[in-house]
Amino acid sequence: MRKMRWRAVIVTGAGKAFCAGMDLSVPGNVFGLDESLRPNLADMRERLEDPAIARGVRDTGGRVALAIYDCTKPVIGAVNGAAVRRRRDDAAADGRAPGLDQGAHRVRVRAHSASRRRRARPGFLPRIVGIPQALEWFYSADILTAEQAAAGGLVKQVLAPEELLPAAKALARSIVDDRSPVSLALIRQMVYRNAALADPRAAHEVDSLAMFYTSIADGKEGVAAFNEKRSPNFAGKASAMPPFYPWWEK
Repeated sequence: MRKMRWRAVIVTGAGKAFCAGMDLSVPGNVFGLDESLRPNLADMRERLEDPAIARGVRDTGGRVALAIYDCTKPVIGAVNGAAVRRRRDDAAADGRAPGLDQGAHRVRVRAHSASRRRRARPGFLPRIVGIPQALEWFYSADILTAEQAAAGGLVKQVLAPEELLPAAKALARSIVDDRSPVSLALIRQMVYRNAALADPRAAHEVDSLAMFYTSIADGKEGVAAFNEKRSPNFAGKASAMPPFYPWWEK
């Protein structure tokens, strides 16, 4: 079997839960935040990486979701048990769990025993399941079964616990084998970011640059492999992509 070379990421929980939620027995602020601060939107926009804001104000669950969103590799969520509160947003950050790459886990696969508790703050979820379904889940605050999550479009597939990780690994291989890592990174980022651009010309600018640079590198190898009727050997790396893409601009 061809080695995957770390081209995809599978996230699952240790033990019986994907995430059991926060420790409600800790003293002080239950979220671990600094109540002496009085942050405003300017702080969040201009001081986001300031240690005081990073530790005392920023939501750690949101930081995980944003890291998944910024990742250049497909991310598969193998949800093996309860996913309480914020972890729903982490699972929604990259698409449906497990399923096909949709973009904070692009693909989510869940075990039959998995359940999911609504989170208090909207995030990526409306992008995945739509606003009406997201609002219904947020308002009701019900615990969702794996089957309900699948019916609502949050997860792609519901499996027996022993089938979960094998299915996630098989899905990862189906996404990355004989695929250009650069192409996957571009697809992932452009689908999520270009759709939010106000003018299609802005998306066209990014699309054109992506086409230009990939045609020079992995594009040539893809054409050669097709003509020679062999598997491609893509040399491009998502970590070494040109630095002009808008999502890397600060």
